Amino acid sequence: MEASEHNQRKDKTLVPVIEFRNVVKSFGPKLILDGISFRVFEGETLCVIGGSGTGKSVTLKLLMGLIPFDSGEIFFRGRPISEMDEDQLNDIRVQIGMVFQAAALFDSLSVYENIAYPLVEQFHVDESKIEETVKEKLALVGLPEAIDLMPSNLSGGMLKRVGLARAIATGAKVVLYDEPTAGLDPTNVNRIDDLILKIQKDLNVTSIVVTHHMPSVYNIANRVALLFNKKMIFEGGIEEFKTSRDPNVVKFIEGRIGE
Repeated sequence: MEASEHNQRKDKTLVPVIEFRNVVKSFGPKLILDGISFRVFEGETLCVIGGSGTGKSVTLKLLMGLIPFDSGEIFFRGRPISEMDEDQLNDIRVQIGMVFQAAALFDSLSVYENIAYPLVEQFHVDESKIEETVKEKLALVGLPEAIDLMPSNLSGGMLKRVGLARAIATGAKVVLYDEPTAGLDPTNVNRIDDLILKIQKDLNVTSIVVTHHMPSVYNIANRVALLFNKKMIFEGGIEEFKTSRDPNVVKFIEGRIGE
């Protein structure tokens, strides 16, 4: 599926939904991110790419306020998260859905109970509304028949789709994907890509997708941000990325980033 129809440069006068400005993060003496900056605008999908261990997943955790950053600033809808207390951070977290690399479902809960969990714990939704929402989101990801199954009865692709259903069950308008197609066969990779596009279109979801799978990037992304050597060395549209003359961008595209 081509994403060219929605690969349009955003009006830079708009306030981004998410913005990183010169963010630095270290773990002890190990520098992970050295002043990275990027923006994500309403209704778009930004793919954050880079080699293993470049800080892609750390970036998502910083946004969620799960780990602190050393300097710089992260904004969510124009508000700096460094100035938020824990209650304010929790208000931000409930606006964001997260799709984990390993799906992160509760093994002891059924598919229904997994998707219902955030509705019960965070929003205290009544049971009739929960059932309606769970069925609606499972239908959206093409798994209505899985509602009573346990995670152990699901394939890898099904686990990812249930994880996606849970991420959007709360009505989150921002979804973060951490390697959503890792470990999947090509058929399921395409299925997940199609779901990311469908959710973006149908629900106007704003997304950050952390991945190193370039066919998916070309399929789903409006824009791309490339992490290399602790810095964000590229942020721009797909065509701009493909035609970049930056030697490190070229090496990444050609799979020679380690040279």
